[in-house]
Amino acid sequence: MAAGCFSRLTKISSLVLLLLLSFVLIMGFSEATEYLVGGENDAWRMPSPEPDYLNRWSEKSSFLIGDSLVFVYDGSKDSVLLVTKEAYLACNKSSPLKKYVGGNTTVELERSGPYFFTSGMEGRCVTGQKVIVVVMRGRDGNLLPAYSSFPPGDAIDDTTWDLIPTPGGGGILLSGGLAVGLVVAALVGSFLVIV
Repeated sequence: MAAGCFSRLTKISSLVLLLLLSFVLIMGFSEATEYLVGGENDAWRMPSPEPDYLNRWSEKSSFLIGDSLVFVYDGSKDSVLLVTKEAYLACNKSSPLKKYVGGNTTVELERSGPYFFTSGMEGRCVTGQKVIVVVMRGRDGNLLPAYSSFPPGDAIDDTTWDLIPTPGGGGILLSGGLAVGLVVAALVGSFLVIV
């Protein structure tokens, strides 16, 4: 009788552990990510290592709503400007949507669609110190509504996406729901083997 109770207690403990582990994994998949722009501390600078370096870096990342970009730069000389597509293409820094100063700037990505950033330092944008970041997915892994559904006054127009590179840089991107489902299925399978 005692062996039967111990066996049942072991099964219940295993189930509790499985559920706790599943919860921790699910929470881990829903956390926002901070991206160091360019992938290194001195990437927001000129000269860049290669032409269009920052946009190549951006293409390799899958940005989600709630993620953040971290720009590290010399705050006494430079700044980061969030601009419209037109200002980005023309390197016009006269009317930014937002200006970030200080040398260590974190920008939260609050909506889907493209974000256009340029340097605030004279001459830097035309030499390539600029980046387009495209947020394609929500935290749950689902594709978001088309950019045309953004509120009026947003920095996006009907021609915005024609110049945007497609994110992705090799490797397999699993949506959050699919990844969590695979992990839970693996854990349940392990539990059934234990039982």
